[in-house]
Amino acid sequence: MARVREFDTDAAAEAAMGAFRRKGYEGTSVQDLVDATGIGRGSLYAAFGSKEGLYHAALGCYRERYMVPLVEALQGGAPARELIRDVMIDMVDQVIEESKREACLIISATMERVPHDPEVAAQLRETISSLEDTLTELIGEAQANGGIAADRTARDLARYLVMTMQGLRVMGAIQGDRKSLTAAVEVALGCLG
Repeated sequence: MARVREFDTDAAAEAAMGAFRRKGYEGTSVQDLVDATGIGRGSLYAAFGSKEGLYHAALGCYRERYMVPLVEALQGGAPARELIRDVMIDMVDQVIEESKREACLIISATMERVPHDPEVAAQLRETISSLEDTLTELIGEAQANGGIAADRTARDLARYLVMTMQGLRVMGAIQGDRKSLTAAVEVALGCLG
């Protein structure tokens, strides 16, 4: 008879997410994951199959914690420029607060895992696409009502904003200066016409 799992796999993936954010995939040992989750090695392997399987689950947790609320915030009903500015300034504040202890899992996964792990690449494409699609819809509506200039396609502007958002995370980790990151947000908003 199979043993009943005695731990919450979502909580384990959440704890592993923190470990991966602090040390990256390669830098995080299985013992680090055991320590972070408080779950024995055998139980982790039984639940997730491998370190890689736990990493995939951690990426899912990261998406739920950070990307889903971001997309929901952009669907808030306020004017597009205001929503985009609020989301990007919140991102700057988050980057300043977290970058000294934990990296953006999307950025680190892109650098470490995408070249070697097609499943991670697919997860990241799906995550970024949901943000880009939401921004495209928001910008398109704003262009239709004159709130944002229509000299560029909504899709091109959305891609530019996604790249800017990810760039904020990278630059915040290198040099977390709120003033310069906020200035970059204002430049990006200026590109909306």
